[in-house]
Amino acid sequence: MVGFLKNISKRLGSTSEEADVDEYLDTLGLESDFLQEEADVWVKPYVLQDVSDDSAIIADLHAGNVVLINIEPLYKRNTIKLKQVISELKSAVKKLDGDMVRLTEYKILVTPKGMKVAKSRK
Repeated sequence: MVGFLKNISKRLGSTSEEADVDEYLDTLGLESDFLQEEADVWVKPYVLQDVSDDSAIIADLHAGNVVLINIEPLYKRNTIKLKQVISELKSAVKKLDGDMVRLTEYKILVTPKGMKVAKSRK
């Protein structure tokens, strides 16, 4: 695999022996005015800190946006509140005919109406 990457970097004009993936990924950072651009659907990240954070998430779902939620802070602080928020989000997603799926231990993907997530691989 390393040989393959070296071949590609040589063809693209890279002078370094190894591709610096971290440096490349850093250039993909968020710009301050990214919400100024036009888009039909946004994928919006949220960090779940408190029960009150669910209202902003639900508002984005009503607007037709996809939401990626990091539940780690609330998971580590208060699992009872986390269960409450997840229950409220499930209810809202069901009313909207959206979808909700856990991607990793701390990441949840929530989609608006008309968008479903494949939950199994075939």
